[in-house]
Amino acid sequence: MIHDDRTTSRIEKKAKKTQGKTFFPADIDASILETFNYEYPKQPINIEHKTSEFTCVCPYSGLPDFAVLTITYTPDKKCIELKSLKYYLYAFRQVKIFNEHAVNKILKDLTKALNPRRMEIIGEFSLRGGISNKVTASYKKPKR
Repeated sequence: MIHDDRTTSRIEKKAKKTQGKTFFPADIDASILETFNYEYPKQPINIEHKTSEFTCVCPYSGLPDFAVLTITYTPDKKCIELKSLKYYLYAFRQVKIFNEHAVNKILKDLTKALNPRRMEIIGEFSLRGGISNKVTASYKKPKR
């Protein structure tokens, strides 16, 4: 049902401000990522974050690419704050980027922010044209 007399809210106007626009990987601001100190650096743990809502835009067709994104890491001294991770991943929504580059950019930005012992990013991109795409990128901190 459409309501012609409905007033558009301030938040809705801000959200619609970017409708129809696309951006490039350089437009993603990695400073969105916030961390907190890991209080047990001598106790290695594995942390896994998973979202089925990751999207970016195909540079050729302009169509959206949907993926299940899994981020697994062993922290050293820092952990990622989840709300900031959510907004960082959301920043890819209107970005023209190849799947392979998206996964590598996320790995690069997260390892820079966290300096983890190890990290792996897996992007399982939805079927398109009869072909699905699974991209895995990993990082291991050099031994001291």
